[in-house]
Amino acid sequence: MNHLEHINLVVKDINKSLEFYQIAFPHWSIRGGGKAQWYGKPRNWLHFGDDYHYIAFADDGVGNNRDLKGHQVGLAHFAYITTNIKDLVNRLSQAGYKPSVALDLETYTEKGNVYYIDNDGFEIEFVQYFSDQPRIRNNYQNE
Repeated sequence: MNHLEHINLVVKDINKSLEFYQIAFPHWSIRGGGKAQWYGKPRNWLHFGDDYHYIAFADDGVGNNRDLKGHQVGLAHFAYITTNIKDLVNRLSQAGYKPSVALDLETYTEKGNVYYIDNDGFEIEFVQYFSDQPRIRNNYQNE
């Protein structure tokens, strides 16, 4: 069996990037970090996560992320499962973050999801499943 261990995001400012993720994942911590060279350019790097999953950040990013409303090749979004989507939305809202796709969390029956754009233009989906049954969790009829 395979599962995702980490994603690696190239950002402009690691501390600014961490602001969003520390609110979204309050149980995660900085696992390690340092300095490196990437094809001749110096950069700082940092791993933020738990014992099994993390996000790797490298701060040598230049330019802007792809237009998420466009059709360029690239990352559209990545998603994390949460056990309490309303608490997550409240934490992010209190810190000034607004969903990029506003959804009515009160109308969900099988799952609830919400999308945010982080400080570097990456879109993150958070989803809460209200059932452990795969046939219910994977019901795409209502999408």
